[in-house]
Amino acid sequence: MPKSDFIDDREGKPVGIHKFIGRHPIAVFGNSDGDLQMLQWTTSEIEPRPGLIVHHTDTKQEYAYDRASSIRRLDKSLSEATKNGWQVVDMQNDWSVLDTSLDKEVDEHPYFAKGEHKHPTA
Repeated sequence: MPKSDFIDDREGKPVGIHKFIGRHPIAVFGNSDGDLQMLQWTTSEIEPRPGLIVHHTDTKQEYAYDRASSIRRLDKSLSEATKNGWQVVDMQNDWSVLDTSLDKEVDEHPYFAKGEHKHPTA
């Protein structure tokens, strides 16, 4: 079996970005501790680069996970957000501010209407 150059998670994310893009991104978005090193690497440049964490808290539209989750963890990244100036967007409390169509019930929302994008609640 061929050896992988990198794993696209944790410390492997900056390696992959550097290998395939060849420079720092102009912004970075993450949603778990698997994105921590990518967030750190991208926002550590002398030139300011924004970082954003999507905090999955809305069980009606997505799996909810954070510090104590068994499916995916958002702990260290959340703890470092304020220190590093990363914006944290809370899906349950902030998402409808970004997309007002999300104020509808999940079954009425056009994205979920066909049923092909529904997730079970956590």
